Amino acid sequence: MPTEVAIAHDYLNQRGGAERVALAMARAFPGAPLYTALYEPETTFPQFASVPVRVTWLNKLPFARRRHRLLLPLLAPTFSALRVEADVVLCSSSGWSHGLRTSGRKIVYCYTPARWLYQTRRYLGDQASVSRVVATAGLAALGPALRAWDRAAATSAHRYLAVSTETARAVAAAYGLEAEVLMPPIDLDPTLPAREVPGVEPGFWLCVSRLLPYKNVDAVLDGVRRHGGRLVVVGSGPERSRLELHAGPGARFLGTVDDEQLRWCYANCKGLIAAAYEDFGLTPLEAAAFGKPTAALRAGGYLDTVVDGRTGCMFDAATGAKIAEALDRLEAMAVDPDVLVGQAERFSLGSFHARLREIVAEEGGAARAARGVTARL
Repeated sequence: MPTEVAIAHDYLNQRGGAERVALAMARAFPGAPLYTALYEPETTFPQFASVPVRVTWLNKLPFARRRHRLLLPLLAPTFSALRVEADVVLCSSSGWSHGLRTSGRKIVYCYTPARWLYQTRRYLGDQASVSRVVATAGLAALGPALRAWDRAAATSAHRYLAVSTETARAVAAAYGLEAEVLMPPIDLDPTLPAREVPGVEPGFWLCVSRLLPYKNVDAVLDGVRRHGGRLVVVGSGPERSRLELHAGPGARFLGTVDDEQLRWCYANCKGLIAAAYEDFGLTPLEAAAFGKPTAALRAGGYLDTVVDGRTGCMFDAATGAKIAEALDRLEAMAVDPDVLVGQAERFSLGSFHARLREIVAEEGGAARAARGVTARL
């Protein structure tokens, strides 16, 4: 007999918003196995240690868990070969896990249709480098086949969920599918202990982001330099060396931090700067939970999570000049911490779990009914 519920996620080798959501899914269904291409406990959230994680053969490759982008040609066939026996498989996906096969019902929780296929230039950025040239050539060669595979994988789902209205629009454009919007929860509790970051004085601007070209951290650095003040950057990625090379003395890169230090950063910053093209704006909600406002790009998921003039200020382009102007407005704005906390509370873990369980129960009933009909036949 198949298990009742299983979860799938692209790869567990980093700490980001998608990994937080996958962890929230695992908490909604305790004991459910979680299937993933790669699992590196040292570089993702430690709470996954209590989840029954199942990995693919790719996890045995010596370089794979630290450099998953090199696996681009292998991920599609690996997930296509993965068959999960379950009444319902909940695929947490930004490009790969939705390609698995199952005996039951497949629900896809989509962060975005694969950026490298549909937003290639934005994903790779405009900075000239050998790695960008290689990636561009590789995507040009593999792109048509991967897009065909991706669309077939998407349309194999019995139900599609999207993290934001922006993602729902992108799903409709890429796949012709209608997706229900189920916004992710905040899973960073401001009442839990915090631990000070050595050598960092309170009163800094904060940027929490993976260091990838489309995250626009270079524009954040320029904006804070123009505005004045200090910047703390939390996050890691292949852009770190280049960004540090061009950062001024007022910027501090912390790399990956644990949740205790992240809580301290939110609690002690002046506000958050969010300049990426995000499909869901999670970090402004985390900042709001600590009573801190956000300067955010007027695009994507931030349109769902930042209220311009109340919980933050928005800027129209990811440039240093626009970000500096937004920081000036943010400093002049009368911020009500209660309003900020109230905004964050709309995205509770409990509400997310309740709706997700309803959806899984509906699809699980359909799977069991279909199995009963098959058995009678």
